[in-house]
Amino acid sequence: MPVPAEGSSPVGGYRPELRRTLGFRDLVFYGLIFMVPIAPFGIFGGVFQSSGGMVALAYVIGMVAMVFTAASYAQMVKAFPFAGSVYNYAGRGIAPPVGFLAGWSVLLDYLLVPSLLYLIAAVAMHAAVGAVPVWAWLVGFVVFNTVTNLLGIRMTAAITRIMLVGEIIVLAIFLAVGVRALLDGRGRGFSWEPLFNPSTFTWPLVFGAVSVAVLSFLGFDGISMLAEENRGGPRQIGRAMTAALILAGVLFIVQTWVAALLVPDPAGLLANGDPDGVAFYDAARVAGGGWLATLCAVATAIAWGVANSLVAQVATSRLLFAMARDRQLPAFLRKISVRHGVPANAIVLTGVLSVGIGLYMAWRSDGIALLASLINFGALAAFLTLHVAVVWHYLVRRRSRNLWSHLLLPVAGFAILAYVAVNANVAAQRLALIWVGIGVVVLIGLYLAGRRPVLSGLNQEQS
Repeated sequence: MPVPAEGSSPVGGYRPELRRTLGFRDLVFYGLIFMVPIAPFGIFGGVFQSSGGMVALAYVIGMVAMVFTAASYAQMVKAFPFAGSVYNYAGRGIAPPVGFLAGWSVLLDYLLVPSLLYLIAAVAMHAAVGAVPVWAWLVGFVVFNTVTNLLGIRMTAAITRIMLVGEIIVLAIFLAVGVRALLDGRGRGFSWEPLFNPSTFTWPLVFGAVSVAVLSFLGFDGISMLAEENRGGPRQIGRAMTAALILAGVLFIVQTWVAALLVPDPAGLLANGDPDGVAFYDAARVAGGGWLATLCAVATAIAWGVANSLVAQVATSRLLFAMARDRQLPAFLRKISVRHGVPANAIVLTGVLSVGIGLYMAWRSDGIALLASLINFGALAAFLTLHVAVVWHYLVRRRSRNLWSHLLLPVAGFAILAYVAVNANVAAQRLALIWVGIGVVVLIGLYLAGRRPVLSGLNQEQS
């Protein structure tokens, strides 16, 4: 039987069940570690090529788009402060079937994110320690994170704080050495080209790059998954999301700007791309030599394989828990550990899926690229639905007069993300539509089985 949250009270007929232990700093740290302050290290080359070298501009636009999305999250978490994120907000803000499809779309993101993180980290560690195969690294990362998450959210928060400090130190070292190298005449010297290059700039080009760069920002929304474990009230969730986004965005822009000026062969990178994912490390080698390149590579592996995937598993398990609680996934996923106050079965299932998907994608030659493109498009679809939910819930249903928060901001966020989605990878668009189609079939099956989506505590007039 689920254990009610300490000090919790029913909201709209529904009682939160998870333990409230997280403060503002915990939430910001969680969001930062999920996004990974050094996330661009691993995908820098791809963003550089797809943006025509304007990698910093891609991150600027990505940050702006995500700030609009964070504003919509802040509005919806005030109305519905429960675990479940977009699934919860679309279901309660628009209608339960829409919520199911939104949850199904974001499930594509959340189920695959841990697998991608584990795979990238395992490949990187195998490159550093060739005697240990990729599969062993992957399984090791998954087992460590699953056990840590089963011990409770406080244990996860403590470990991620340590990891975050380590990443910031590595980033500071790179920036200090990189800026000094530029001042000493290495690289191309200071230039505005990473932010704007008139010879290569086109809007479709830049927004296509944003669809790749946005991968670095995925995770800020995971803060909303902790709404039932937050002890500071709904508004604190919104503030933590915005703070984490802006902090991470500034770090992304600065580090990619410096790296872009240190790339040893920018023309070659634009022409041939970065299939091995080493462009950032090549730039680090120009700045400080082999030791800095190795430091950045190992830091990336640990950040993605332990820190980021640790909190990704938290977010995924909370989404599975929320959907199971509303009878839209198997009931065993809603089981909460009496001792640690976490959705234990959902955490274990996330770990099992991460191993299976990760090993399969490791076998495919295009596994990392395929995972990344699917994750991005799944997240974009969910974010678009979120913006619609704000307008529908506040403006249409509640007749709100706050046009700034409930119309202009969500419409602007929707427009930016829609343009990013249109310019995204075509293969990802097709596969994501197939996933949504499967979701429609599952939804029809639920209705035929007499289990139509009805969210816990949803007022009758909203269903």
